Amino acid sequence: MPSANTSNRPLPRVRSARSRTVKTILANWQLYVLIVPVLAYFIIFHYAPMYGLQIAFKDFTATKGITGSAWVGLKHFKQFFQSYYAVRIITNTLGVSLMQLAIGFPMPILLAIMINEVSGSRFKKTVQTVTYAPHFLSAVVLVGMMMTFLSPRNGIINQIIALFGGERIFFFSEPGWFKPLYVLSDVWQNMGWASIIYLAALAGIDPQQYEAAVIDGAGKFQKIVHITIPGLLPTAIILLILNLGTLMSVGFEKVFLMQNDLNMDSSEIISTYVYKKGLLGAQYSFSAAVGLFNSVINFVLLIAVNSLSKRLSKTSLW
Repeated sequence: MPSANTSNRPLPRVRSARSRTVKTILANWQLYVLIVPVLAYFIIFHYAPMYGLQIAFKDFTATKGITGSAWVGLKHFKQFFQSYYAVRIITNTLGVSLMQLAIGFPMPILLAIMINEVSGSRFKKTVQTVTYAPHFLSAVVLVGMMMTFLSPRNGIINQIIALFGGERIFFFSEPGWFKPLYVLSDVWQNMGWASIIYLAALAGIDPQQYEAAVIDGAGKFQKIVHITIPGLLPTAIILLILNLGTLMSVGFEKVFLMQNDLNMDSSEIISTYVYKKGLLGAQYSFSAAVGLFNSVINFVLLIAVNSLSKRLSKTSLW
């Protein structure tokens, strides 16, 4: 009968697998060193700050610190949902996100398909450069350009409207124009840059498929429908899952720069509300509760959409 010490020893297969893993790591140690800064970034700036989430359930005061502040449970969550602004803020956030998803998500795909169908390399490079360039503009510069072009007095858009006998529009002061301006400017700025990943996916499609389609008499539109779009579909599904996972996370900088007292009814979103309550109003626990609610919704959406995609299309993040 084997002794207890012998039975607790790892099996030879396990030890050989571990030794192979160690040898692989030592043989490719340079690659693992390259991963260290990335891991350090996420640990320091994403996971370590999660310790502070507990202030959402406390009445945090700087003098007492996180551990010394009184525990209040769901008080701040109830305060937010019972407030007058809660429905408006959530509605505005969802409205901007859904409009951005409906318009902004398919545009890079269409642009990538059109660029892929262009035969002239010089024209193709010119289009790519022109569409990529706006991505590198800062939010401040972009909003400044929008204010200049849409100025009710000297803006070129209102000049054209007045030329045809129309009435000048105060774009930045009318709440109804906030969402279209935000979404369309975002599409213009990021459409070309977002198309890069789709162009890379198109480059991976086997050219023999197009040659076989031509032999079978397929036209350009038929090749796009039966070869190009199916080739882009896995990449598009993955990006759609990621976009839906950040549905409630509308960018702060651009919204804050476009925001004013006249369009506040449609421009106040969760990120600007958290900024005003947390940093300007020093309501740290309340703003942390609102931010935590936002993150939980995004997390649930990501899990749900990924599971649904895995079940329906066999394509998922994990």
